[in-house]
Amino acid sequence: MREIHVDTITDIISKMCIDANMYLNDDIKNALKTSYEKESSPLSKDILKIIIDNADIAKSNSVPICQDTGMAVIFIDIGQDVHLIGGSIADAINRGVAKGYTEGYLRKSIVRDPIDRINTKDNTPSVIHYNIIDGNKINITLTVKGFGSENKSIIKMLNPSNGIEGIKKTVLDCVSNAGASACPPVIVGVGIGGTMEKCALLSKRALLREIGSSNNSPYWDNIEQELLGNINNLGIGTGFGGNTTALAVHINVFATHIASLPVAVNIVCHANRHLSYTL
Repeated sequence: MREIHVDTITDIISKMCIDANMYLNDDIKNALKTSYEKESSPLSKDILKIIIDNADIAKSNSVPICQDTGMAVIFIDIGQDVHLIGGSIADAINRGVAKGYTEGYLRKSIVRDPIDRINTKDNTPSVIHYNIIDGNKINITLTVKGFGSENKSIIKMLNPSNGIEGIKKTVLDCVSNAGASACPPVIVGVGIGGTMEKCALLSKRALLREIGSSNNSPYWDNIEQELLGNINNLGIGTGFGGNTTALAVHINVFATHIASLPVAVNIVCHANRHLSYTL
């Protein structure tokens, strides 16, 4: 049994919140540069260049990539041979988020109640997803989700008879309806199967996959590429036309009930700010 003090998790989360908001991941930057070279619309090409330059400025000046510094979502996979000491892990995670957003001078966007809209002033509480895994390590993945794109995400409970064509239509309709409001170019996470909440979680996790990586299933890999091509043919581009509406489509699939076909589409803007750390 390995003991880990929860204060260690607080410190890691704090740094992750700052770094995720200020430094664009290499796979995303490379995808943006590739799209810039291929973009046919002069206006969208200029906007892609501005997006790339903005990331460089954020990194060199240690300032946020975007003014919407998001809601912190944490996936924490805890080895069953880990013994956490020093208090509540949920409290430790939220202390880390509060510390990172305060010390990093990041915008605090969380309200305590959806109706009274009173700001908590430290960007907590965060959304935490726990998972128990084998071993004695803790894997922490943090994503800071902006809500321009989150607001355009959907869940649909399709009938099994809708099949793969129904899934494709759901994804394309979601991106089309989002238009420029989701801050394209976007990354599209798709969750298929499970229950209503499971497919939503699958879609959120799909956004964490490295851009350019292949789906483990050749069938779903082909569907991803087909959808990406169709999305980029919608003409949305960066919001002003062009052929760079999405940088990637990533699909996660899970078993489901004989009577249903749940589909969730989670859209994220080009920044897709996330980091992982193994403790």
